[in-house]
Amino acid sequence: MSEIKIIKVTSEEDMNHCFHIRTTVFVEEQNVPMDEEIDGLDGQADHFLLYLGQSPIATARVRYLNDMAKIERVAVLKGNRGHKIGQQLMGFIMADIKKNPQLKRMKLGAQVPVIAFYEKLGFICCGDIFLDAGIQHRWMSLDIN
Repeated sequence: MSEIKIIKVTSEEDMNHCFHIRTTVFVEEQNVPMDEEIDGLDGQADHFLLYLGQSPIATARVRYLNDMAKIERVAVLKGNRGHKIGQQLMGFIMADIKKNPQLKRMKLGAQVPVIAFYEKLGFICCGDIFLDAGIQHRWMSLDIN
């Protein structure tokens, strides 16, 4: 398997890779409307990009709300799922979040079919199932020690 590199996005080129992955996964595969996917909040977030060799294949963003880090838009291109790519991306993001001593909790809205993935990372479901862009989700959180 090729080398994996995960970066915090700083260039317009890498940001375009993030948008391409998100559009492919959420808009094309899951039929999320483009105006819901590109929600105007990207400028308020840190973005992360995972490369497999030279190919960008996974992304996520994190917004910071008071003492909470909200992980959003976690997306892995279809042919790369099931190879621990998401786990590696989330591990990198979680370690980055934990570097900030002001943050007390991580939160995310997990699509129902991938709740078990986030549970393995330590997240706990809180609240009822809700619809986001027509897709069933549940809030999940993880306290930072």
